[in-house]
This record gives sequence, structure tokens and C-alpha cells, in this order.
Amino acid sequence: MTRHYFSPRLHQSAAPFSHYVEHGNIGYTAGIIGQRPDTGDLVSDNVSQQCDAMLTNLQILLDEQGLTLRDLLRTTVYLTDYRDFAAINEVYAGRLHEPYPARTTVQVAALPLGAKVQIEAVVAVS
Repeated sequence: MTRHYFSPRLHQSAAPFSHYVEHGNIGYTAGIIGQRPDTGDLVSDNVSQQCDAMLTNLQILLDEQGLTLRDLLRTTVYLTDYRDFAAINEVYAGRLHEPYPARTTVQVAALPLGAKVQIEAVVAVS
């Protein structure tokens, strides 16, 4: 059975997507950026602050599913400038703990709202 979920605690976008989809014992998140849940604006122009807010938004979404960052199986991190890789890694390593999920990091031309970093995740559901 597949379950779709749109979080009331994250920005209420009018775009046609679900924040989270669960199928069997696997959950999938949509792309998450460092948005303020109330206004939808980016928290700042600083990549570290965006990354921290992005992970907070991911944690909010997982909390609503009864999950934690420790349930992550895989993440894909998109960034617009590979020179930000070290700053993103510092924040990521400070919020996630070993053993880390599998991760792919990809540089892209642009992200929503001019964000510098975005994450999507695959999560194990108990």
C-alpha cells in the first residue's frame, strides 16, 4: 500500500507534489531546501545556514512519520557550487551520525528559489 503525505509544518507550496511517499517499508522525501516554513523564503543566503535549515525541515518531516535521521538509508544532496562542498559536509556531519546513510552529491545549475543546497532522502520504515 502506498501512502502520500504533505506536511502541515513545512511550507505550503501550491506545486503538485507530496513531501513524503511511503511504499511498503521504504519512504521517499521530495527535495527539501532551507526554507522558512511560515513564509517559504530561504532562511538566508549563507550555504551553511541553508543546509542547517534544510536538515531541520527534513527532521520535521521525518518526526511526523515517527522516524529520525538515523532511519535514513540514502540521501542525494544537490548543490549549485562545488566550492560549498566542505561547508555542507561540516553541517551534515554535525547533524547526522555514523553510520552515515549512503550519499550522492551532485552539482546542478540551479535549485528552487535560488537555494544553494537541496536534499532528498530514502528512509527505512519500521
